[in-house]
Amino acid sequence: MPGSGAAALAWALLALPPALSLALSLSLPLPLPRGDRQVREKEALFNTTYTDWVDADLLNIYAFNHSVRRNRTEGVRVSVNVLSDHKDLPVLFVVRQKEAVVSFQVPLILRGLYQRKYAYQEVSRTLCQPQTKAEVETQHFYVDVSTLSQNASYQLRVTRVENFVLRTDERFSFNATAAQPQYFKYEFPEGVDSVIVKVTSAMAFPCSVISIQDILCPVYDLDNNVAFIGMYQTMTKKAAITVQKKDFPSNSFYVVVVVKTEDEACGGPLPYYPLAKNASPDEPVDQHNRQKMLEVMVSPAITSDAYVSSMLFCLGIFLSFYVLTLVIACWESCRHKKRKGLLAAMDSPSLDTGTPRGSVSPLWGAPGLGRLTSSVSLSTPFPGLPASLLGHARSIPDTFLGHSPYDSYGYGSFGNGSSSSAEGVTDSVGSADVPYGYAGQEQFKRRTPCTPPRPLSIAMGERSLENVAGRPRLDSLSSVEEDDYDTLADIDYDKNVIRTKKYLCVADLARKDKRVLRKKYQIYFWNIATIAVFYALPVIQLVITYQTVVNVTGNQDICYYNFLCAHPLGNLSAFNNILSNLGYVLLGLLFLLIILQREINYNRALMRNDTHALECGIPKHFGLFYAMGTALMMEGLLSACYHVCPNYTNFQFDTSFMYMIAGLCMLKLYQKRHPDINASAYSAYACLALVIFFSVVGVVFGKGNTAFWIVFSVIHIVATLLLSTQLYYMGRWKLDSGILRRILHVLYTDCVRQCSGPMYVDRMVLLVMGNIINWSLAAYGLIVRPNDFASYLLAIGICNLLLYFAFYIIMKLRSGERIQLIPLLCIISTSVVWGFALFFFFQGLSTWQKTPAESREHNRDCILLDFFDDHDIWHFLSSIAMFGSFLVLLTLDDDLDCVQRDKIYVF
Repeated sequence: MPGSGAAALAWALLALPPALSLALSLSLPLPLPRGDRQVREKEALFNTTYTDWVDADLLNIYAFNHSVRRNRTEGVRVSVNVLSDHKDLPVLFVVRQKEAVVSFQVPLILRGLYQRKYAYQEVSRTLCQPQTKAEVETQHFYVDVSTLSQNASYQLRVTRVENFVLRTDERFSFNATAAQPQYFKYEFPEGVDSVIVKVTSAMAFPCSVISIQDILCPVYDLDNNVAFIGMYQTMTKKAAITVQKKDFPSNSFYVVVVVKTEDEACGGPLPYYPLAKNASPDEPVDQHNRQKMLEVMVSPAITSDAYVSSMLFCLGIFLSFYVLTLVIACWESCRHKKRKGLLAAMDSPSLDTGTPRGSVSPLWGAPGLGRLTSSVSLSTPFPGLPASLLGHARSIPDTFLGHSPYDSYGYGSFGNGSSSSAEGVTDSVGSADVPYGYAGQEQFKRRTPCTPPRPLSIAMGERSLENVAGRPRLDSLSSVEEDDYDTLADIDYDKNVIRTKKYLCVADLARKDKRVLRKKYQIYFWNIATIAVFYALPVIQLVITYQTVVNVTGNQDICYYNFLCAHPLGNLSAFNNILSNLGYVLLGLLFLLIILQREINYNRALMRNDTHALECGIPKHFGLFYAMGTALMMEGLLSACYHVCPNYTNFQFDTSFMYMIAGLCMLKLYQKRHPDINASAYSAYACLALVIFFSVVGVVFGKGNTAFWIVFSVIHIVATLLLSTQLYYMGRWKLDSGILRRILHVLYTDCVRQCSGPMYVDRMVLLVMGNIINWSLAAYGLIVRPNDFASYLLAIGICNLLLYFAFYIIMKLRSGERIQLIPLLCIISTSVVWGFALFFFFQGLSTWQKTPAESREHNRDCILLDFFDDHDIWHFLSSIAMFGSFLVLLTLDDDLDCVQRDKIYVF
């Protein structure tokens, strides 16, 4: 045909790249019409609607011109509406500008999931604004309309965009659809280095995308290309992006708002569109009026001074605990010197009291305490010192003054309540002399019960500590294995006898060499230190990779921040969430220093052969305390790593050492009165590793998986029963092929043949309550199946820890023991801090259980110093509460430091 050459040239011109197409269009004249081929050009005006038609033999060109000023930016928007219904032969619109070409077809076809097609008859696009160096410049642009259909009618309208440049702290409302995206320009004011772009909407759906792009042409403002450059995030009702001036050389950027074709990315349903009769499955779907009303506001972000003041505030809070600890230590030292001088004056023979040194002084008010008073005066450096964080010696309690609060319980030696000999402090089984001991130590006497039991209400004054203090101790550094004590058959029999007594004292479960136990519990620290190194290094590497991916791709849906309070620093997107974890590290280090000082004081007391350090109070083992302090520091480090890019795949980093802290605290509570039979580090960490394994499996596969929840609930209940049996029988039972036969035998003899109550009532009460709580938690998990499995697993550990701690406190008070001032203050203050901490924790500023867009609906502004949000305050308070909880465990039994171990009840 005569016009085929012109038509081919016109289509080739439109298909060329933008720069080349622009050059050719300016250098070559428009092709002349040949035959029935026509090119119609007309001068067009802004804000005028042109209703026209076009066919395969006609090319319409609309020429516009407008003035561009250097200090003022105006937006130009092209809106078209194709009135004809020719889906197979669309109308092509090409906008040729000075530095860019924008082309689109109508109906506009956009694709969704599963390659579903959506057609839009009305399309509006904002043109990219070219830059100019002149004060005023007149620029031309052309809108070309063409089609291959026989006849297509359309409407064209070009308008100037009001409020194209956003103003600081001013809200602007607008509408957007998938085929009518919007974008606006923002210029950084003088003195502003970063701003936060906030976009809100009253309606959650349709789902939309907010993008921040540099001032470049073309602008990517369609659903299928908006993620190509810049930063972007999906949105339902809220979106916020912090923009830094250093990232945009032109000191300005575009805020692009695009409505998606489907809501699945924002957590919405995937709609079902029934096909018309005789329609093809590939036929585009008409979504009709799918639009969203939005509001945008750009506000200045915080300045560098706010960063400095916030960091100083954070350091000041936690360093104040160091200062407070130092003040308490100095105060106790002064009290120690004062009481030491007073005690020396009391023991001086020059005092006109009529009481010779070493005899009974009327000041003590109890007869028969001569040797005891003298022994304490000579061996205790500060006997009058109150409860101490640093582990100095304590004052003599009422137990040594002849009225023991434990007399009414009848616990102590096997077969009799007490023994008047000094050997009864360490070994309490006896009556007939049988050699008993181990290498390097004087043989103790083990006696079989052959005399009538004596009541426990013997006054402590009848027992002398002189022989006890004079016993040789095993303090050499030679290697001693724990199994050295348990090799002989009679020793094993002795354990069976002692641990199954109805009333146990700490002396019965503190029979092993202290060097053996010290090395056993030191393994807890070295193991957790090794675990920390091998766990933390790959975690740090992974989160750095996450942050790099976010920075390079601009996809802010990868990480679940509180975007309304996320302050970047360097390559970190939310520095405030990382800084707030500093408390865990600093307070964990402070706790380690306190434990170190306590251990130094205790070792000095052992070097002096201090009676109270040797044979009184709860046995001092510091390995678990060191492990707890290390776990607290690692919790801070890994929580900071998690908050580099919080999401469901790395949430285990934030919880792994929480499981360890809960487990170590329970082990420490149990170790206090069961030092000989506490779990080894290897078995304890193996169990914790199993817990973390279930946490990972639950996070990955547990969401809505009924089979997983059934298996986990069964394992939970079976583990609870096995642990209950282990605790009830003090480890004196075996899991072998005969376990079922023995269980049936016990049920028959104790429940059927004769109805008898449990031998260990206190233990039974604790274990029954523990089983009720754990069975209830297992049933809750099986029925509700919570999405956050990691938090559910952590709740199980915390509930069991709180139950055991409450049981310990109740039994301690029930046994006539008392809680001194410092642990009492720690308990009260820690409980209050935990309450406030949990309040901020449950605010829920983000959640990776939902889509990123839905998570941002929970975002809130900063509430402290315009820098920290609710979750940061949770970090502050929970670190302080954990530190206080550790102090409670450390000082809880300081009232027993001068009580003989065969007078301390085991529960």
